Amino acid sequence: MIRYGTNPIAWANDDDRSIGAEIPTAQILHEAGELIGFDGIENGHRWPEDPQALRTLLGSYGLAFISGWYSTELLTRSVEAEIEAVQGHLAKLKENGCAVCIVCETSNAVHSDPSHPVNDRPHLSADGMRDFGAKIEAFAAYLAGEGITLVYHHHMGTVVESPAEIDAFMAATGPATHLLFDAGHCAFGGGVPAEVLARHVGRVRHFHAKNIRRAICDRVRAEDLSFIEGVLAGAFTVPGDPEGEIDFVPLLRLLARAGYDGWLVIEAEQDPAVRSPLVYQSMGLKALKAAAREAGLDAA
Repeated sequence: MIRYGTNPIAWANDDDRSIGAEIPTAQILHEAGELIGFDGIENGHRWPEDPQALRTLLGSYGLAFISGWYSTELLTRSVEAEIEAVQGHLAKLKENGCAVCIVCETSNAVHSDPSHPVNDRPHLSADGMRDFGAKIEAFAAYLAGEGITLVYHHHMGTVVESPAEIDAFMAATGPATHLLFDAGHCAFGGGVPAEVLARHVGRVRHFHAKNIRRAICDRVRAEDLSFIEGVLAGAFTVPGDPEGEIDFVPLLRLLARAGYDGWLVIEAEQDPAVRSPLVYQSMGLKALKAAAREAGLDAA
């Protein structure tokens, strides 16, 4: 079954918590669940850490807990240490019936540093990627044994950003590791989303419907801006925004042909003081549902 979700970073940013700090938590949940009508929402720094309290809070607004970002540090610690570190997050996923754990390596990432150009990000050698992939696969196998699928989030400012790195990462991992495909990060990272998705659609288990404003993304590159500066400038937006570049119908058609069954999440951070989350998330959900129906992914 296809379900539609959002992420609270449209209202209150996780990387820079001053962005949206003035928006009450109750407003976020009321707009997402009761006004816009999303089925679920991903993790955010405002939510309770206690798994039961999290389920109760979100459920009171008609929202399921979809999953949430988990930062691995496998370039600097062992798989055993990572397994120990993930236990609190894993408990939240299990208590809330989540199917996936969203993972991204952040031990040397630059995306959360507002003074660090996103262009000046870390890279792995071919051997480094193979070693990293082996550790991710071992970690993914552990999570699979706990009933949770690891989905890796390729992301700006990290070691898996470009299309070539996505390809190399997928080649370096095995059957326990799956992909969170993010259309916006793929396009911003230099890829053609439909081409990259077509290569890996069989291993996609989670989908972020993030759109981009190409001119702003190009400016981030040309002016050596940080990821956060790009967010504030408006690099990202939602499906259906006339300023957005990405056509989601071909992407969702690829998912339909592959038998995708899961969440479509509008994870599109913007400056809420400039672009109203209620307006843009409403626009995004309407457009995403229409695209899913046109693509044959959602017959409802």
